[in-house]
Amino acid sequence: MTSPRTRLAAAAALTAALTLAAPALATPALAAPAAHAAQHSARAIPFTAATAVQQADGSFTLSWSAPGARHVTVYAGTDQEHVSHRTAVAHGGGSATVTVSGLGAADRWYFELVPDRGAPLVVADRSLHLASAPNFRDLGGYRTADGRWVKLGQVYRSDDLSKLTDQDLAKLRRLGVRTVFDLRTPAERQAAPDRLPAGAKSVAVNVLGAADTGQFDVTSPQAAVDMMVLGERTMVSADSARSAYSRLLNAADDRGAVVFHCTAGKDRTGWGAAALLTALGVPQETVRADYLASNTYRAQANAAALAQLPPAYQDVYRPLLEVRPEYLAAGFDEVRARYGGFDAYLKKGLGVDAEQLRRNLLVG
Repeated sequence: MTSPRTRLAAAAALTAALTLAAPALATPALAAPAAHAAQHSARAIPFTAATAVQQADGSFTLSWSAPGARHVTVYAGTDQEHVSHRTAVAHGGGSATVTVSGLGAADRWYFELVPDRGAPLVVADRSLHLASAPNFRDLGGYRTADGRWVKLGQVYRSDDLSKLTDQDLAKLRRLGVRTVFDLRTPAERQAAPDRLPAGAKSVAVNVLGAADTGQFDVTSPQAAVDMMVLGERTMVSADSARSAYSRLLNAADDRGAVVFHCTAGKDRTGWGAAALLTALGVPQETVRADYLASNTYRAQANAAALAQLPPAYQDVYRPLLEVRPEYLAAGFDEVRARYGGFDAYLKKGLGVDAEQLRRNLLVG
């Protein structure tokens, strides 16, 4: 019988073997407050929902809900801390959906939603639209259970960075990426070395604690699901995993952008994102949605990978390429079984000061 660590490594091996580059997908982004809005209390920000989605034609669809506000003016800019107020690009009521077009090319467009009552809010598309890394996305912009907001542009999650283009690297440098945490094994890193933006440093934190991902051997869809569930538990319990996530969470602050990734950006990276967002107080349904979004961002790559397999094997291996609610649930079950609760996991398992982390990454 294989161990949970071996099963996790096996799933990672399949992902590494079948990962393909795919175009970035236009998927919803969540909101982040403007820097000056941090001076207001969370209750002063009337927005309870806000998204910005870049469409294939370069336009943006903005949607929001701001109970208590009667009118919202939208401004656009390429610097989230200094979104221009000179020209409004859209208007709407307290709840509205609008389209903004004709903005031109930029590393990233930010939209400040200014209500007639309460503090403003800045939104941006969650994806950076890197064709070379389709699962590269911002972890900021989520609203916490107590009404604060995760800072935008501070922590990114991603898949393999070995195919980043020179244009991608220049964009990441301009966006302030300073540290890249590589969660992969040494063999994965050697096979597909990261390309880093100028001035960024790489930190190797091997979640699996093994030299390679090993081999995979599953015979049925259920066996594949069981492998992934056990693997998720291992990401909580293994010494190597605790060490890796401890270093990652303790490095997340507001002194420059951090990126963390594995091969597909969904399992090892998925648990890291879930742990960070949970530590910040983001509601579990939001954490789950962020975790499951890998299925959307990697839809084309997964379909292409499965197409390489004989039809009889596609159903067997599909669970290894996807993320599913039961995988993430197994990680949180392991937290409760071993530590009694998430706060204890952070303190005893990872050595993370949750309050300091929130001071670093929350506003409002």
